[in-house]
Amino acid sequence: MSISLDLYARVEDLLGVKEASPDLYAHYLLTLKHLEFSTLLDVGCGNGDFIRQMQGAFPHAHFAGIDLSVEMVRRAKMQKVDAQALDLCDATGSYDVITAVFDVLNYLPEADLRRFGACLRNRLADGGVFLCDVTTWYGFAEIASGAFQAEDDDRFVAIDADFSDEKYTSKFVLFERNGSDWMRSDALIDQYHYRVDVLAEALGLEVLSEEPVMLYGDEADKEFLVMRAR
Repeated sequence: MSISLDLYARVEDLLGVKEASPDLYAHYLLTLKHLEFSTLLDVGCGNGDFIRQMQGAFPHAHFAGIDLSVEMVRRAKMQKVDAQALDLCDATGSYDVITAVFDVLNYLPEADLRRFGACLRNRLADGGVFLCDVTTWYGFAEIASGAFQAEDDDRFVAIDADFSDEKYTSKFVLFERNGSDWMRSDALIDQYHYRVDVLAEALGLEVLSEEPVMLYGDEADKEFLVMRAR
């Protein structure tokens, strides 16, 4: 899995994620403005963009990030983000807020989701909240499925994605320039669609609010959720 995540890290900037991020981050920002918190842990922090932007808005709070991709953590540290290559279940301390931004939970099969929920509850401070977003059925079936290609001077990536039986599988083929040669890398990445009630039950959390998010069209391709321990 870490190999697949590191390949994804090498092409993320070609996939339009950065362009869509501000609209998604706005949901987190508005929610955080109504919370009293001094510590926040971002799970799946990626290159640190989310933490960096939230730090600017909440200078009183301490932000930390963890990610399974060593490459993403390296990039986050370059942005002066407190980040570690760490599984949530290996983390320590407690946090007023824990976040999982840009469909992190969709990458977890149900057994891993339940494990994640147990570790999440252990890391949440009393009264703490969990903020996350997940991809909707429409997001998987109508927006993300099919073939996609992108390139720059040194990279070419082709993605072929299919959604069936609540599982979304994307095959990545990446060619990277290496001097006068091109190096090929392949990865298969699975994601899973979860109804909000199923997600809450698996995590052992209570949903306080859910809000549709439209990043790519006129229908909700994501749901933004605010949750807490039951």
